[in-house]
This record gives sequence, structure tokens and C-alpha cells, in this order.
Amino acid sequence: MLKQLTDPQMLRDLEPIAEANVHRHLSVAVEWHPHDYVPWDRGRNFANMGGVDWAPEQSQLSAVAKAAMITNLLTEDNLPSYHHHAAQNFSLDGAWGTWVGRWTAEENRHGIAIRDYLVVTRGVDPVALDRARMEHLTKGFGPTAEEETLRKADFLVSVAYVTFQELATRISHRNTGKVCNDPIADRMLQRIAADENLHMIFYRNICSAALDLVPDQALEAVADVIENFRMPGQGMPNFRRNGVLMAKHGIYDPRQHLDDVVTPNLRKWRIFERDDFTSRGEQRREQLAAYLEDFQRRVLKFEEQRDRLLALQARKEASRAV
Repeated sequence: MLKQLTDPQMLRDLEPIAEANVHRHLSVAVEWHPHDYVPWDRGRNFANMGGVDWAPEQSQLSAVAKAAMITNLLTEDNLPSYHHHAAQNFSLDGAWGTWVGRWTAEENRHGIAIRDYLVVTRGVDPVALDRARMEHLTKGFGPTAEEETLRKADFLVSVAYVTFQELATRISHRNTGKVCNDPIADRMLQRIAADENLHMIFYRNICSAALDLVPDQALEAVADVIENFRMPGQGMPNFRRNGVLMAKHGIYDPRQHLDDVVTPNLRKWRIFERDDFTSRGEQRREQLAAYLEDFQRRVLKFEEQRDRLLALQARKEASRAV
């Protein structure tokens, strides 16, 4: 029988790993400043300052780029909720507190840079954007009722979740930059994506150490997160519509989630090669394998439906052009 640890015990036992990874992060993190990534010379006053308010024709972003930018920004905006959950689940003591503070400060830059870019370039309606921010932050972010029933260990679930989520966010930012058709936006989102990758590495290393410390417990958390994963933007205004648009155009879709987020982390942790699980852990691993097989089938179905939809749309556009 492998040992079962409480959250306080795990935080204590894993703190040396956290401290080492904080030092690692600080040694490789690049200092950057949001104002250096915004084209200020493209800005002008709005009506309240004697200028002209926003109008749709002022935006140079496509519908897809707008949806992705708004979704990514509102996700970053909800940082107070994320900090609250991190402080609760990791604590604010010692290395854990240092990390939570540093992570929060770095994440805050992302929202500043994206919002300044969108307002200065008039990429989206700033009034609608701020109303959406107010609504989204008022709701906050937390586990659904279904997820609450899974929280046998908040710490392990949180570490597993943010490992997958940070990598997913990196991919979403990077692909959003590509569809903006603006080298300035692309450069800014590359910089933000690089931050997200470093954050993912921190959490992935903690999760790896947890798997060594309490294999069965950590596997349970990883599997629960994979099987119930949702992006932190759930609940924001128009999230479903924007998410469908982003998936349809390859900014973040089920294939990327499976191949570029879930699979690389499982491989890094050697989930299907490890021999340190008990019979309970082996059973949970088999359940996870079955889930992934089913998810692969759903990915293929999604891709078939998307390809048919895009082909139909292309034929309609071609017929209108004749």
C-alpha cells in the first residue's frame, strides 16, 4: 500500500522542489515591458477627449482574430480569481508564496499588453470589451459542481490543471498572433506565449515530483483533470461562439488539445510506462487509456465535420464570386 498524503504534507515535502524550480524560472525568465509591444503611434483620442469613438470599420482584425483576441484577453483579465485559487491551494508561505506572487505579476503583463494593443489599434469595441471584462470578473472562476466532487486533493488537481492549461494558453496565444495579420500583434503574442511556456514547465516539474512522491494520488488528479478539462474562459460572454470559431480555424481545437497538450505531458511523466502504481493506480490508468481512445474518436469526428463545413463554405464563397 502506497502512502497517502494530505495537502499540507505534500506542500511541505515538495517545497524544496518548488524552491529549486523558482530559482530555475528566475534564471531563464526574460524581463519585458508591455509598453514596448504596443504601436502607440497608431493611437488617437476617443470622443470623451475630443476625438472619435470606435466604429467597426476602424478594425483591421478579421472576425476570427477578434474572437481569439477577446477570448485570450478576458481569460488573462480573470487573474484575481486565479491568484485567489493559487494562494488557497499552494499557500503564500516560503517558496510557494514566492512563486504565486511572481506568477501573478508575470501574468498581469499579458492582459496589460493585449488590452493596450486592442485599444490603441481600435481592433475591437473598447466599450463592449470593458463590459465583458466587468461581467467575467464579477463571475470569477472556480470549479463546476461536477469538478467539486472530484477534488480529493485541491493541491494535486490544481497543479495538474495549470500544467495543461498553461500549455493550452501558450498554443492559443501563438496561433492568435498568426491570424492577426499584423507583425506587431504576432510579436507581442509570441512574447506572451513564451511566458506561458515557462509557467507550464514549473507546474509540470511539480507534478512530476508529485508523481514520484504519491504516484496513485497524483495519477488520480491528472486523470480527473484530463477527463473534465475546461479552459478558464468558460462562462465569459460569447465564450461558446468564440470557442467554436477558434476551433473551426485552428487556433485551439480538440486535435491540438490531444496532440499538443495532453499527450506531451503524459509522455513527459511516463504515465503509461511507470511501474510504481498500486493495483488501484493501474486500474485508474486503464480508465484513462480508455478515455483517451474515445477522445481520439471524437477528435476524428470533429475534424470530419469541420472539413465538410469549411468545404461547403468555400463552395458558397466561390459561387458568390462568379
